[in-house]
Amino acid sequence: MPIHPRAGTPALAGDLVDVASLTDAYYRGPDPSAPEQRVAFGTSGHRGSSLRGGFNEAHILAIAQALCDHRAAQGITGPLFLGLDPHALSEPAGVTALEVFAANGVTVLIDDRDGYTPTPAVSHAILSHNRGGTAHRADGVVITPSHNPPSDGGFKYNPPHGGPADTAVTRWIQERANALLDDGLAGVRRVPWARAKSADTTGRYDFLGHYVDDLPAVVDLRSVKESGLRVAADPMGGASVAYWAEIASRHGLDITVTQPTVDPTWRFMPLDHDGRIRMDCSSPWAMAALVERSAGFDLAVGNDPDADRHGIVTPDAGLMRPNDYLAVAVDYLIGHRPDWPPAAVGKTVVSSSLIDRVAGHHGRPLVEVPVGFKWFVPGLLDATLVFGGEESAGAAMLRRDGTVWTTDKDGIALCLLAAEITATTGTTPAERYAVLAERLGSPLYERTDVPATADEKRLLGHLSADRIPATELAGEPITAILTEAPDSAAPIGGLKVSAPSGWFAARPSGTEDVYKIYAESFRGRDHLRQIQDEARTFVSAALNDR
Repeated sequence: MPIHPRAGTPALAGDLVDVASLTDAYYRGPDPSAPEQRVAFGTSGHRGSSLRGGFNEAHILAIAQALCDHRAAQGITGPLFLGLDPHALSEPAGVTALEVFAANGVTVLIDDRDGYTPTPAVSHAILSHNRGGTAHRADGVVITPSHNPPSDGGFKYNPPHGGPADTAVTRWIQERANALLDDGLAGVRRVPWARAKSADTTGRYDFLGHYVDDLPAVVDLRSVKESGLRVAADPMGGASVAYWAEIASRHGLDITVTQPTVDPTWRFMPLDHDGRIRMDCSSPWAMAALVERSAGFDLAVGNDPDADRHGIVTPDAGLMRPNDYLAVAVDYLIGHRPDWPPAAVGKTVVSSSLIDRVAGHHGRPLVEVPVGFKWFVPGLLDATLVFGGEESAGAAMLRRDGTVWTTDKDGIALCLLAAEITATTGTTPAERYAVLAERLGSPLYERTDVPATADEKRLLGHLSADRIPATELAGEPITAILTEAPDSAAPIGGLKVSAPSGWFAARPSGTEDVYKIYAESFRGRDHLRQIQDEARTFVSAALNDR
C-alpha cells in the first residue's frame, strides 16, 4: 500500500483523537448482534475502539466476569496482577475490571505508585510469585492494545505460566463473555469503585522495583556501566516511561530519556506509514523522532506503549529491521551465555530464515511456531527454548543462568541486550549484522497487503497444502508447502511456501480487509519481487478454485 505523504512527520491537531468523546463512548453499550461489536480475542487479547463499539464498558464487565469464572473453574486462588498502559481507554477499563474482580472476591495487586505497568513486568511478577510451585497460583491482566492507535483499547490475560493465554483459554473466556453480553450482563457481579479500591482483596505491588532490580539476572548491566555507553531511550509515551530513569539510577547507567511525555493523544508521535498515529517501535516512520534525536548517543532504543516490543537505533545504520536484530541477538546470546542449556531457538513462521541459519551455524535446533507469542510459552518456561522471537519486534530470552525470565515479550530487556552487545563487543548490533550477513547470507524481507473480502480471508485461513499445485517458486524447486507449523502441527492460519533461496507466507488480517504477504529472498530485489508476484498468483488461484 502507498506511503502516506506525511508519514514520519509530526502529528497535526486534526490527527489527534478527541479523548473526551472516546471516554464518553466507552460508557455507551455495544450492539451484541453486530459481529464486530462482540468480544473477540485475537493473538493479543480483545482489542477495539469505543467509537466503533468494539471496546466499551459492557465488554470489560463481561470479560472480567468471565475471567473470574475461569479462575474459579481452574482453581486459581492466588493474586491477579493488574497492569495498564497510558491509552485513554485503559484507565476506565481498569476501574471497571477492578469493580468486577473485587465483587468476586479476587485478590488483585495494582501498581503501588498508581503508575503504568509494562507487560514484561506483569509476566515477571506472575512467575516470581509462582516460582517454587505455590498452592495459590497467581495470574495477571494487562489492559493495553499494544502499539495500536490512541483511539483503541485492549485487554489481555496471562495465566499462571506468565505468558499470553492459549487459544483454549481465550476461546472459553470469549464465549462466556459473549453469553453474558447476550444476557444483558445479568450474571456480572460488581461493586462501586470506592469499595473496590479499598477492598481487603485489593493490594499494592512494586512492579517497577521488583522488575528493575532483577534485570542483571537477564542482561549484563555491569559491562554496560563500565563501558560508559551513552544510551537514548524513548518510551514512546508508554508504560516504560518511569522505568528507564529508574534503570539508569539503580544500575548506574548513562541513559537519557528523550521523550518523557505521557499524553493519551500521543500528539508528539510522528505519523506512521498510513498517516495514523501508531506507537510501533519497529516502524521507521513512527521512530523518526528518535532517529533524529539519536545523534550524540552510542545507541538509541524505543518501546511501544506496553513495552513488549523493542526498537534499536545505531549511529551507523539508523533503525534496525526487527528480523536483523533478532538474528544478531540469537548469535550473540548463544556465544555469551555459557550457563544456558543446549536447547532450541524459537521463531514464528513469518520471521527471517537468517535466524534458521544462525541457529544451524551454532548447532542449535530451530523450533518454528505459528504467529503469536503464546506458542513460545511452554519452551521458555521449561528452558527447552533459550529464545523466542517474532518478526514484529517481540522477543524473550532466558535468564543468564538458563532459567525462565519472562514468558511474554520483553522489549526493555531486548533493548538493554543491544547495550550489552555494544558494550562487550565494541561493535554495534548493526555492525554485527553485517558480519552475519556476509557469512550466512543477506536477505531482503518485506510485508505487503492485498485487498481481500471476508470470505476470501476465511478461505485463506483454512487452506490445505494441496490447493497449491506449483512445483517451483521464483525459479527454484519448492521444498515445503505448510499450513501447519512444522514443530507443533498447529495451524498457521494461512500458508507458507519455501524454496532454497526464499519463501513467502500469506495470512488473513484480523482487523482489516486484506491478507498479508510476508516474503524473503537471499538473492536480491528482483528475486524478492518475483516471489511476491507469484505469491499473489498462487493465493488468488487457490481462493478462486473452490
